[in-house]
Amino acid sequence: MKKYILICLFVLPTFLNAQVTPVIIEQATKQVNDSVIAWRRHLHQFPELSNRETNTMQYIVSKLKGLGLTIKSGVAKTGVVAILKGNKPGPVIALRADIDALPVIERSTLTYASKEIGEYNGQKVPVMHACGHDAHIAILLGAATVLSKMKNDIVGTIVFIFQPAEEGTPGTEEGGAPMMIKEGVMDNPKVDVIFGLHMNSQTEIGTIKYKSGAVMASSDWFTIKIKGKQSHGSQPWSGIDPIVVSAQIINGLQTIVSRQSELTKAPVVITVGKINSGVRPNIIPEDLIMEGTIRTLDASMQKDVHERIRITTQKIAEASGAKAEISIDTKTLVTYNDPALVKMMLPSLEAATGKGNLIENEWTTGAEDFSYYGQKAPAFFFFLGGMPKGQDPLKAAPHHTPDFIIDDSKLDLGVKAFCNLVFDYSKLKTSK
Repeated sequence: MKKYILICLFVLPTFLNAQVTPVIIEQATKQVNDSVIAWRRHLHQFPELSNRETNTMQYIVSKLKGLGLTIKSGVAKTGVVAILKGNKPGPVIALRADIDALPVIERSTLTYASKEIGEYNGQKVPVMHACGHDAHIAILLGAATVLSKMKNDIVGTIVFIFQPAEEGTPGTEEGGAPMMIKEGVMDNPKVDVIFGLHMNSQTEIGTIKYKSGAVMASSDWFTIKIKGKQSHGSQPWSGIDPIVVSAQIINGLQTIVSRQSELTKAPVVITVGKINSGVRPNIIPEDLIMEGTIRTLDASMQKDVHERIRITTQKIAEASGAKAEISIDTKTLVTYNDPALVKMMLPSLEAATGKGNLIENEWTTGAEDFSYYGQKAPAFFFFLGGMPKGQDPLKAAPHHTPDFIIDDSKLDLGVKAFCNLVFDYSKLKTSK
């Protein structure tokens, strides 16, 4: 490692007075790849839950120090924002990485597997980077390292956003992208464009996937409270069974998807993920609470689905003599890639991947609070392959699972993509 650091210090300064080209960027990003991998593995071993990323924040700051950046920590509780001002005036370009982990137990045999325990809603839980955010942090640190060495050639200002709580805050806490925006990350300085990436465990390394327009779904969480009438389990006719009512409501919600939504326009998903009711097998309970998620990829369909859920829930409950209350909480918007921006920047991504490795993707019903940044400036969010070459995508463990794993050998592709986007966007905007 000492030998590696000496090489970096010797070679990178030679780029400062040269015209920055994709070849120069590729050389620079290769030189930081060992460090990027090491950073990612450290972060993987010591993950932290949403709004609790204190050590992660301190680690990020420690790696940014000495790069000539203006650094602010504690943004939106545990976020970090670093600003690099080039020597020439130009656009303000933001690059974003999320930094939180999940309450998931890790089953891998990696030497750097997580054994961390955290607290989620009052319960002790295992903690794992089961969505690749550790790699996102490391890639953005790599981009900051490379770009800081090229400051003399940078036109404009780069804002590096290390955002906490993308996975959702515990309880009713504020956090994530909305809080970052509320605290001025997109306005001080005023951001002209923002780019983000996400690892994908079912996409082969060396490739990037993208989509123009709507790319990821909005995420709404709903809670349905059903009020029935308690009775002995042997006499259901003396009560109103909220468990039976909930089963009918669940089936009714699925007909919103299968029979009421125009699925040729955009997909819709309604999932009930949690039900809580009853204390004994021989007692029909009085109350039931169920919770779930709604995914839509069109704003008008999102509004329509919300209304249909309310009507379906209330009418089914009324038909059984029960009462139902429903609340819907919007967690994210539709993640939307500005079509003009995507068209303009595709050559930059292809220069990073090489021909044949930039793949147009379908939309996904996963959600991202990156969507909120797109309300403030044109945005482009893309996916970086993390699956080992030759593996069957259908057999690769999905995100948010104990067996989630990525091949981190080519994280420099993400660094290279970010750097290409920065230089090319600046050039295109200042040459007009």
